Amino acid sequence: MMLLELKRIHVPPGQRVLLRDVTWQELETILEDLGEHRAARIAYDRGILEIMAPLPEHEDDKEIIGDLVKALLEELDIEFRCLGSTTFKNQVMAKGIEPDQCFYIKNEAKIRGKKRLDLTVDPPPDLALEVDITSRTHPNIYEALKVPELWRFDKGKLQINVLQDGHYVESQKSLNFPKFKLIETIPQYLEQSTTAGRNATLKAFRLWVQKQIQQQSLNNS
Repeated sequence: MMLLELKRIHVPPGQRVLLRDVTWQELETILEDLGEHRAARIAYDRGILEIMAPLPEHEDDKEIIGDLVKALLEELDIEFRCLGSTTFKNQVMAKGIEPDQCFYIKNEAKIRGKKRLDLTVDPPPDLALEVDITSRTHPNIYEALKVPELWRFDKGKLQINVLQDGHYVESQKSLNFPKFKLIETIPQYLEQSTTAGRNATLKAFRLWVQKQIQQQSLNNS
């Protein structure tokens, strides 16, 4: 009955649907029924399932921010794995989430080549990104899953949260990129992409990263 009703539900972009008293088995069945290639994202917290359909501008922002992070990692010559909106869940904790974007960086080697991840044995992503947090605010789920760093982008501002003693603390520096002033820079280049275009923006960002690396090298010499 739940699956029949679920298929009839239409979630307009920017809106969400809440389902209560959803068991873990029902969650697994719903995820299988929804499939991997879908626009809607889910969040699950001890029986409450949220299904949200993002706005088109939400998708633009998360793609560009994700591209900027990839460019930064490439310029730093750091191996990484971007898993997009992969479903991360832990049955013991009865929690699950699908970030807008996520990256394995320090733990990339531990999950390299794996097709399926199990957070009861595998590490969580090193960095998760949530865009438009007014409709999706679930830092408690990320805390429970022990994601070390959570970026929250809303209304043109980037907030960096780092995990300390099991709870997020807002920080001016990224755990993964401590030498870069990303709170100011990421929104600046995201805004630039709306007029200059994606490719031109990424080229400009890469040049900025290269200059930062050179300056840091000079300061350390």
